[in-house]
Amino acid sequence: MIELYFAATPNGLKLKLFLEEAGLPYFITPVSLSKGEQFKPEFLAISPNNKIPAIVDHAPAGGGAPLAVFESGAIMLYLAEKTGQLLPKDTAGRVEALEWLFWQVSGLGPMAGQIGHFNVYAPEKVPYAIDRYTREVARLYGVLDRRLAGREFIAGEFSLADIACYPWIVPHAAHGQDLADFPHLERWFIAMSQRPATQRTYEGVENAYQPKQALTDEERRVLFGQGAKPKA
Repeated sequence: MIELYFAATPNGLKLKLFLEEAGLPYFITPVSLSKGEQFKPEFLAISPNNKIPAIVDHAPAGGGAPLAVFESGAIMLYLAEKTGQLLPKDTAGRVEALEWLFWQVSGLGPMAGQIGHFNVYAPEKVPYAIDRYTREVARLYGVLDRRLAGREFIAGEFSLADIACYPWIVPHAAHGQDLADFPHLERWFIAMSQRPATQRTYEGVENAYQPKQALTDEERRVLFGQGAKPKA
């Protein structure tokens, strides 16, 4: 059984989507980021970078004590290797899927996160930052659009690469992007949204980039101030 430490961010949702696609039994332990639960000692023992998602595999391969894994890319690779699912078996296909997984982890996710922050959560508008990250996310969308030209899925067959990227395209409006500008990406996005596992994953999930009310100063400090100041 997989225990998923979860909040409904793109990174959290991509792990929930993986578990749904793989048909793995799991249960969710919610982590309230605005309340600072990611800084609790018991969570830091699992995820020392104080970020979700993280998992505890209560039945790791080969037996033994429960195994904790943090960082979304590492978790996805761990689960794919454990189950033999969602990662191509041939060498070339495996390499392609991992290339695009790492592309998402190192590029699409961080850049989309920056424009989401400056467009929605920043206490004041910073035109330079908004322009810089909007342009960079547009470039990355273009990279993915060109990759999907003539392909149903990112790495040929459906894989963890598609699962990793999809939740970061869902908030495209908050990223300042129009999917009509990226026709191959838009076709893939629509197909992904119609998959039963995607619909189960997003059932009842609110748009994280459309908060119901403004953040309080304390919530903003917890979410974006990295908690307490580090000791000198």
